[in-house]
Amino acid sequence: MYFKSLLTFLMLFTIVNINSQNVGALKGVVTSDNGEPIMGANVHIKKLSKGTTSDENGKFMLSKIAYATYIVEVSYLGYNTVSKKVEISDMVTTQNFVLKESSFMLEGVVITSQKREQKNKDVPIAITSYGTDFIENQGTFEYDALSEYVPGFQVQIQSVNNPGIVIRGITSDSGDSRVEPRVSIFQDGVSISKSRGSVVELYDIERVEVLKGPQGTLFGRGAQIGAMHIIQNKAKNETSGSLKLGYGNFNQFLATGHFNAPLVEDKLFFRAAAIYNKRDGFIENISGGDLNGKETLAFRTSFKYLLNNDTTLDFIANWQQDTPPGTSFKSGTFAPAGGDTNPNTFADLERGEELGLDRTVWGATAILKHSFNDIWDLTSTTAYREFDSNEAFDADGTVAPALFFSEISKGKQFSQEFRFNFDTDDKFRGFFGANFFYEDGSQNVPWEYDERSVAMLLLNSDFLVSNGVAILAPSLPNDPNVFGALAGAPLNSFNKETYTNFGENYSGDLFVDASYDISEKLSVTMGLRATLEEINAGFEVIDSENPSVLGYLSGNFPNVLFASTNQEKIEANESFLSAVGRFAVNYDINNNITLFGTTSRGRRPNVIRVTATETTVLSDEIVWSYEVGGKSLFFNNSLQFDANAYVYDYSNFQTTITKFENGVLTSVPEDSGNASSFGFELAMQYAFSKTSSFFANYGYIDASFDDKDSNGNDQILAGNTFRLTPKNSFSAGFNFNVNVNENLGYFFRPTYTYKSKVFFEETNLPNISQDAYGILNFKTGLVINKDYELTFFMNNALDKEYIIDAGNTGGAFGIPTFISGAPRFFGVQLKASF
Repeated sequence: MYFKSLLTFLMLFTIVNINSQNVGALKGVVTSDNGEPIMGANVHIKKLSKGTTSDENGKFMLSKIAYATYIVEVSYLGYNTVSKKVEISDMVTTQNFVLKESSFMLEGVVITSQKREQKNKDVPIAITSYGTDFIENQGTFEYDALSEYVPGFQVQIQSVNNPGIVIRGITSDSGDSRVEPRVSIFQDGVSISKSRGSVVELYDIERVEVLKGPQGTLFGRGAQIGAMHIIQNKAKNETSGSLKLGYGNFNQFLATGHFNAPLVEDKLFFRAAAIYNKRDGFIENISGGDLNGKETLAFRTSFKYLLNNDTTLDFIANWQQDTPPGTSFKSGTFAPAGGDTNPNTFADLERGEELGLDRTVWGATAILKHSFNDIWDLTSTTAYREFDSNEAFDADGTVAPALFFSEISKGKQFSQEFRFNFDTDDKFRGFFGANFFYEDGSQNVPWEYDERSVAMLLLNSDFLVSNGVAILAPSLPNDPNVFGALAGAPLNSFNKETYTNFGENYSGDLFVDASYDISEKLSVTMGLRATLEEINAGFEVIDSENPSVLGYLSGNFPNVLFASTNQEKIEANESFLSAVGRFAVNYDINNNITLFGTTSRGRRPNVIRVTATETTVLSDEIVWSYEVGGKSLFFNNSLQFDANAYVYDYSNFQTTITKFENGVLTSVPEDSGNASSFGFELAMQYAFSKTSSFFANYGYIDASFDDKDSNGNDQILAGNTFRLTPKNSFSAGFNFNVNVNENLGYFFRPTYTYKSKVFFEETNLPNISQDAYGILNFKTGLVINKDYELTFFMNNALDKEYIIDAGNTGGAFGIPTFISGAPRFFGVQLKASF
């Protein structure tokens, strides 16, 4: 039914036919301001996705253009971009363009965070935006690498199946299918926020925008504290391509590239891109295989179809498979045979090569845009997406067969959004629309164990391992005074029990966001999003294959850790109506400096917490945000400087805690009460020549739990710092380029990043933390004939040892595990473009 409706929708737009006789051509000459012709200038009619380049005499010609008025944009590196309205009303229309030489315009100056193209300086939101060149120069194929250059943004990736995404101290990392994220991840306007399916490779990317602060008005219910928007390159009316190959230590192999071509002249365009990125693990596992490696294969195809002068359709399909080896959750208590407890040295994890991940993520998106006139346009975004992952990990971090878990997560989603944009080109602009979103997911956690080893863990964890060898208890101790009738009962060498949580949600949104210029200098923006959602939650435990006598000790018989649901699925559902919004003020001091202030309300949806013994509904988590800042652009867009400060006030703060109490292992969301944070951020970019630039940024965050909850009661976590949140962080880097001669160029791109102390759990235990550290990376190489690039890179050049996580499931049993950070990586890459 849906596809019939979509087809009817498309046919309504195709009714608008162009008389084939009313077509003309545009020609002209592109020159510099001193009259010299410019060869290779890009001449582009964005509305038609039609473009060309000027020849050696600066001349250009665009043909088969329907009679109408268009915005023609002309750009060339090192010159200010010029846009002009040109009316095509004759067989040949002549329009010349004069470009003024300028400093190099910084990437990320133009953004689309408010659903329309604007300069970052003019948007009342704290935004960091990086474009193709920056992402390529830094080799940031995953979020954790990109986050190092964004103030207030931290990403921890235990594996691509288990990311922790942090904006201004607030972490979004729960794999529970019943829990919504706090940080939205969007890909071309489509939410991909669910934790286990959210990490995608950053290849062939146009731009990445990180928006800080509540963004519910712009990005929906999952953007309680911020959003990251990934804009992929789309098919264009050009023939182009690139290929990059690389090899590095730990047998790292990289192959990535794209190809773009018109399929039907001036009507249908095609683009394909792919990446294969593999690296052996850098932690040896003496039980077999290696750990902390990478293997990703991803493809993307996109089509752009120009239905008529006013209507375009983009179709993008993505597919990605990740098959890395396991994650080194190494015990900090028990050393492997012949080794130590240093997380950066070899481990001995049970099951060896069985550890690892197999994850597939795929989706398709259709974006239909129609321009009614110069004021109104419509965007329809339709998307479907699935992920399926199976990760096996050793949670005790030793050779002992005690805590071998798998996590099998599945999810599918469908979304449809209609958005009307308007811009009077005077004082009033904005958008409004509606969105429907459906998701259905599950998280299945099987636990396989040797009862003889688990008995040692539960009864005397100090002797789980001795001299690198697992200690097994063949039976319960023969002590009737302690174990009664169970004294001396034999224990099985293998057992298995499983729990699964289920989440199925429907939501419908109505939203509106508009800006009004009160004067030439002062503008206000208001936004509101109302959401009706139906949340369905479920929980089920599959009992032990062989009833375990250990269950009598924990109280969970026939299971050991998971309280039984009697082989039944417990379900609950409820509907919620909510609203979030924002109010912002922008004041232009002059053409270079803008001040802004915002007040906004963010929300994380209610959680229906279903366990074997009870069903409760957590209150929705609410944050009020207050922020002021300033943005500037100087020297023909070559110097950008931003500064902002913010205060957040949270109520009903939700956190997922894994704990083992009274014989029961639980990992469920809880309401931890009130919390607050204060911080400020500084960021600058400066292009000191046409080809060379410098960037630096700094972030300060003081985020902690309040002394009292909303009822005036003392809080258990009072004063504790939020997890994964360094109080101070900064990064800086150069992109230095020099021409040796007209056919050869040299570049040098060093970067340095620093983080102060980080706690990995909200309990703030001192041994579950990472002290301050810094990382130095650099890339250097040659550019040959502008189309070929030879690069040598080195990441973590000083080979700094650090950890990216600690505690984990093992910590619930008093034997925390630790995950090593990446050591020194180096290698060479060769890129060719055409």
